Amino acid sequence: MKTMFSKVSGPVRLADQVAATLSEEIESGRLAEGDRLPTEVELVRQLGVSRTVVREALSRLRNAGLIEPRQGIGVFVLPRRARPLDLEAADTRAKVVQIAELRRAIEGEAAHLAATRATAGDLARMREALDAIDSAVAAGGDGVDEDLAFHRSIAESTGNTVMVSTLRYLGEVLRSGIRVTRANEARRNDFIEAVREEHHAILAAIEARDAEAARRAARRHMNHAAARLQDADDGFWTEAEDLEVDLDAAP
Repeated sequence: MKTMFSKVSGPVRLADQVAATLSEEIESGRLAEGDRLPTEVELVRQLGVSRTVVREALSRLRNAGLIEPRQGIGVFVLPRRARPLDLEAADTRAKVVQIAELRRAIEGEAAHLAATRATAGDLARMREALDAIDSAVAAGGDGVDEDLAFHRSIAESTGNTVMVSTLRYLGEVLRSGIRVTRANEARRNDFIEAVREEHHAILAAIEARDAEAARRAARRHMNHAAARLQDADDGFWTEAEDLEVDLDAAP
């Protein structure tokens, strides 16, 4: 179907406006189940916003279960029955802190279970994931994917397929939270070292088969991550709103 949008402007963040505009088209039925959205280039032209704004808005709709990108084909409207809860917070600061709170609950239990269930191969993969973070940072990268891989390796070692599936389901939400968290931590060398020590403390407890210590270490890591975010100044949060979420990245 041919859909035309008006240009957006005003005091509200552009990504919020674009997401709201597209959501309204879907909720109203003007964009129905199975419809393909206009291309990214066409949305940029019609809405009069940047590519980054469009991509952030599409990422929000994807996280809310309204749309699904299909490689090489386009972005399509999902059936209503497939839509999960809306996981978007009102603003970047609130969203990222809430993600840290969610991760504290999930990853504390994952670390606890991993300490009793991880095999030697699982422990080796966790160690490799930590080394990959160091290598990515040394090479000038942000370490986001490597950070996510470390925490995912812990969940996978539990053998709890529901937990692993939940983390995969939340993949882009967690990725966006980790991206902003690591951007904040990268501003200070003491933060970088603190995060590294916290990661290694989690692994050390799991390797020692100390389930309670592993849980405490994982929860402490997320508590400290949230505290570091809460202490970030307004200038950082203004920049954080513009961090691009890669819609095509594998969850």
